Order: sequence, then C-alpha cells, then structure tokens
Amino acid sequence: MNNALLMSSAGDIDFMIHGLFSYELFGQTLWITTSHVCILIVMLSLIIFSIIAGRKMRRATDVPDGFQNVVELVIELLDGMVAGSMGKSAPRFRNYIETIFIFILISNISGLVGLRPPTADYGTTFALGIITFCLIHFNEVKHNSLKSIWIDKCSPLPPWLPIWLPINIISDIAVPISLSLRLFANVLSGTVMMALVYGLLSKIAYVWPAVLHVYFDLFSGAIQTYVFCMLTMTYIAQAIGDDNN
Repeated sequence: MNNALLMSSAGDIDFMIHGLFSYELFGQTLWITTSHVCILIVMLSLIIFSIIAGRKMRRATDVPDGFQNVVELVIELLDGMVAGSMGKSAPRFRNYIETIFIFILISNISGLVGLRPPTADYGTTFALGIITFCLIHFNEVKHNSLKSIWIDKCSPLPPWLPIWLPINIISDIAVPISLSLRLFANVLSGTVMMALVYGLLSKIAYVWPAVLHVYFDLFSGAIQTYVFCMLTMTYIAQAIGDDNN
C-alpha cells in the first residue's frame, strides 16, 4: 500500500493508480483505490486545519499573531479574486470557489509530501467539472428567461434560424470535459515526469529534483488551480448575465 500511495525516491517508483481492496454493492465490484485514500488524506488535513483556524479566529486579537495573519491573508486574497471576477454575485459563490481552490491547490502540491496527487486521477477532476457544469446551468436557468436562453443558444443567427443551436449545445457539454482534462493532464504530466526522474536516475536523484518539484508541484500546481477557478467563475458569470452587473 505504501508503494502505491507514496512517490518516494525508490527505484521501483510507480505513478499508476492501484486498487487497495474491493467490496460488493448491488452485485457490482467496487474498488477503493490509491486516489480515494489520497483524497481522504487531503480532506482530513483541510478539515483539521479548518477546525483549528475557526477556533483561532473566534479568539482573534487586534494584533494578530503568525497563524492569524496567514489565515486572514489567504481569505483576503481569495475574496479579492472572487470579487474581481464575479462582481455583486461574489458573496453567493465565494464559499464554493474558495473551497475548490484550496482543495485543488492542496491536492496538486500533495506530491511534495509523497502522495500521488488526487487531481492526477481523471475521476477527481471530472467530478469537479461536473459540479461546475451543473452550477453553471442551474444559474443560467435561474437568472434568465427561456426566451433569452433560446436566443443565446441560437446566436449569432436570429432565434428563428437555430442552425447554431447544436454547435452551442456541444460547446456547453464540452465545458466540464475541457476543464477537467486541462487540470488532469497538467498534474498527471508532472507526476509522470517526477516518477521517471526518480525511477531512472534514482542513484543520483537526491537534491537537484527539488527544483523540479518547485516547478511541477508548486508553480504549475498553483497556476492550474487558478486557471480552473477563474474559468469556473467566468462561466458562471456569463450564465448569470446582466444580473451580475
């Protein structure tokens, strides 16, 4: 199990997803994989941090200490990012956007502590894409009339000539696929590269791979997190339309 979960410097490094144990449910065999365990570790870490941060902020002081400073800085940065992209709709989506931002970021950089990043599993990123897809179209229906939605789907031609309707529908369906594939492919490529470095150059891969970890885990992981959340906010803001102005 440890070899399947951890990205150590051993020569037999393995970046594949492995089943740990299976169980039967309604006649189907379901597997608990390394991705599930890594997601659980990330979630437990975030839950523990949230509990500690919540207790600390309830006893916040006028002169904050180091931990309070970190929490306030993170929240202010994320609030500013959401407000800058979503305008007056920001308060309604702040919790969702900031939650997925922190979850994706911690998942992306979990390779630094030896885990296989959960976002290197397409099952994880596709689930995030589907949630965003549902949120986009729920708000589209909620904030727009059926007539305006029909006009938008027929654009750029007049609504009485719906030639572009199938193309626009396909474009909508492609949103969760493109979101999830972009995140998955970038994180997986970094995971594979680091696995190859450790697997092929294990005898000399001691200190210098830290530079690669900085790029693939920290820099690339942060960039992909930002891109996913920015695209999510952009799609939702477009779906809301004029109500967001």
